Amino acid sequence: MSAGELDLRRLFAVLHAHRVVYVLIGGLAAVVHGSPFPTEDADITPDSDRHNLDRLASALRELNARVRTDGAPAGLPFACDAVSLAAAQMWNLTTDAGDLDIAFRPAGTQGYDDLHRGATGVELYGVTVEVAALSDVVRSKQAANRPKDQRVLPVLRELLTNKDFRDKGPA
Repeated sequence: MSAGELDLRRLFAVLHAHRVVYVLIGGLAAVVHGSPFPTEDADITPDSDRHNLDRLASALRELNARVRTDGAPAGLPFACDAVSLAAAQMWNLTTDAGDLDIAFRPAGTQGYDDLHRGATGVELYGVTVEVAALSDVVRSKQAANRPKDQRVLPVLRELLTNKDFRDKGPA
């Protein structure tokens, strides 16, 4: 596998093996909902419970996680434990399974509990992954308002409108 290439099978398997509780968010969640825009990383919002963060840290150590920086393509080592993870709201990591971003409170949300309410369990690569609702992905991307979000939002809103129409069915 080349540097930066996502190995979602491995990523999800390791998180599952360590019983990490999280919601898949961001571009990859949008892809699960039908977005045509590729993504180069995975984004998650973990439950911030101390025991879950211990399990997440263990999974990250297994994945050889390092802090992603422009100046160090291999990433920088960090204290990968529950206390360190809880000390920041956002982690941009590189792992042996590709780039992983951890956001405890994604823009426009209140974090895991908020996202968990609308999330759906989806089978991905042999494990059930909790995927954020498309409406929550749209809400977060609107709040973040980055240029890359502005580019994809019109398509995501259209997907959401079409999904809402399909869910309601004919009048």
